[in-house]
Amino acid sequence: MRVLFHVQHLLGVGHLRRGELITRAMAARGIEVTVALGGHPVPQMPFADAAVIQLPPVAIEGADFKVLYDEAGAPIDEAWKARRTQALLDVYERVRPDVVLMEMFPFGRWRFKFELVPLIERATRDGAKCVTSVRDILVATKHPERAKYAAELARERLAAVLVHSDPALFTFGETYPHAGEIADLVAYTGYVTEAAERGAVEPNDRVVVSAGGGAAAGALLDTAVAARELTPPHIRDRVWHFLAGARASEAQLARLAGLADERTIVERFSPRFQALLDGAALSVSQAGYNTVMNLMRAKIPAVVVPYDDGEETEQAFRSARMEAMGLLDVVSGAALSPQTLAAAIVSADARRDRPAPAIDLEGAEATAAAIARLIAG
Repeated sequence: MRVLFHVQHLLGVGHLRRGELITRAMAARGIEVTVALGGHPVPQMPFADAAVIQLPPVAIEGADFKVLYDEAGAPIDEAWKARRTQALLDVYERVRPDVVLMEMFPFGRWRFKFELVPLIERATRDGAKCVTSVRDILVATKHPERAKYAAELARERLAAVLVHSDPALFTFGETYPHAGEIADLVAYTGYVTEAAERGAVEPNDRVVVSAGGGAAAGALLDTAVAARELTPPHIRDRVWHFLAGARASEAQLARLAGLADERTIVERFSPRFQALLDGAALSVSQAGYNTVMNLMRAKIPAVVVPYDDGEETEQAFRSARMEAMGLLDVVSGAALSPQTLAAAIVSADARRDRPAPAIDLEGAEATAAAIARLIAG
């Protein structure tokens, strides 16, 4: 059983983490996974359960998704696209997979149509099954023709659309207008996060401040430092554990590291993030898919500040729904200040009797099971 998994990250590392968990679950079922990695490698997320083949990497500047830059820092051109497409097809020919798994495309990753459509065409010609792996919430688009094209391509070429959500929280149709046209292809897996069987919780009583991938979280980290001093002693005097993120700048990390003392821990990344949250007293973070589901697994008081720069709408939409359900507290990016964040922290800390979320969090295993069923026919 062989799967070729196309993974492309640009801004954060949430896609990488979700891909790692899915890959681990597939490998546990005896599936041979080859990851075609399209972004620059992130050492903290090595896809240890797969064979990783690095494609010519592509990146963006800041949060501007309109221009892609090649490995030398130049805007990509048609010649580069042709080289990368051929590199991806070469990987396909080497692996000869039973299933080609893509994250988001054609419901996202639109700028990689140049290589993914040829991959899909080659795979379906050979009888391999093409599957897309989709987050719970799609980013709002100003191009309705792209959404229509995605439904047409899915109907013609895809064997399944695996939605990493629980419809009790979000349905695919809430952010994708043509969901009804491909309803027979859609399968909900539940949310992808760490497995439930993680051993006994080790209390650490910390306030964990995390920045997701860290590429765009400087304001949150700096504001949390200032907000700490505005909280009451039973919060302020706890150990505060700051995680700057795998892609945080060296300057950001150094600035935080200068604050480290007996009550302040600063790290770039923790491989035991879920365990850290499991034992924590409170969390302050962005509202990305992976972090929020880590919080739902941990069941601790939480404040989130959704990332909403540029055209990003996903985190704000997710956090608003979950705040309305009483699952966490939200401070918008526009309202973020030491005072508003401190107030939200105090509010979250006072509400330790929140209902436990009844959300399906076993998405990695369900995804692996779905892939195995497709391979078995």
